[in-house]
Amino acid sequence: MGDYKPPFTITNEILAYVSSISEKVGRISAISNLESKPHLRRNNRIKSIYSSLKIEANSLSLGQVRDVINGKMVLGEQKEIQEVKNAYAAYERFSEIQPFSIKSLKLFHGIMTKYVVEESGDFRRGEEGVFNGDECIFMAPPAQFVPQLMDNLFAWMKEEKNNVHPLIMSSVFHYEFVFIHPFADGNGRMARLWHTAMLAKWKPVFEYIPIESQIEKFQNKYYEAIARCHVVGESTLFIEFMLSQIDKILDEVSAQVSADNEQLSEYLKRLLEVMEYDVPYTSNTLMNKLGLKSKEGFRRNYLRPAIDMNLIRMTIQDKPNSRNQRYVRE
Repeated sequence: MGDYKPPFTITNEILAYVSSISEKVGRISAISNLESKPHLRRNNRIKSIYSSLKIEANSLSLGQVRDVINGKMVLGEQKEIQEVKNAYAAYERFSEIQPFSIKSLKLFHGIMTKYVVEESGDFRRGEEGVFNGDECIFMAPPAQFVPQLMDNLFAWMKEEKNNVHPLIMSSVFHYEFVFIHPFADGNGRMARLWHTAMLAKWKPVFEYIPIESQIEKFQNKYYEAIARCHVVGESTLFIEFMLSQIDKILDEVSAQVSADNEQLSEYLKRLLEVMEYDVPYTSNTLMNKLGLKSKEGFRRNYLRPAIDMNLIRMTIQDKPNSRNQRYVRE
């Protein structure tokens, strides 16, 4: 067991991403304490839950996920609604995760899959494959080998946690976990939760950075990276992919906190106060909320500056004047 080492190579590209990510995390931490911004924290957490479940084919919309978390009635499959409740319960106990403990892993799998998986909190007893939709990416190792493979992986992490950079180790873990596929269901969700937890032990700000939403945007490339690593027999390509996505999502978070800290005009402050995150609004609805009558004044003082500063986005980017246009707070 002590000789086990997951195969990967530290490339110049990986080192460049580690440097870039470290710099961006430092900058975000310097200009903003995300723990003091509950609206950003909550919004990013909801994004994480929605995106991680969507990757696993949960069909609930972002708005429905938000409503489930807020305790509102939602029409949908009971299993999918329960998955949202479970994921929210797991993320709410995020600080309790012990990333190098298999016991903690099983505990959180039990929370994540409560009422929806028969073998909740236990390693699988049957054979499983990794799928992207209906396409089988690869077949996982036989169930009889899972306990030993997981023991080896966690033993390596404990032994090397002071030698391998957390950005690299968490990516290696993510790939190896998906490859081993230790549970009957919920492996993808657990891999992404654990990846974030490992990073948060390094830099607490990662608890509030929605890495899952970035993966969901590039879901096919995510599965492609996993499949290519399976072919070559090492996780280098997956490490590069994950670091590239983390690097990108940090740019979005940096823009969020910068906008939150900027000396915004009173017009923009009022606009942002009446808009909830990720809720689409018509211009008429926003004008009513603001008590405005002049459309030109609304566009000049509120709408255009907010779009220019990436504080809000149009739902129909290529047709700014569409009658179906909506505006969403980023």
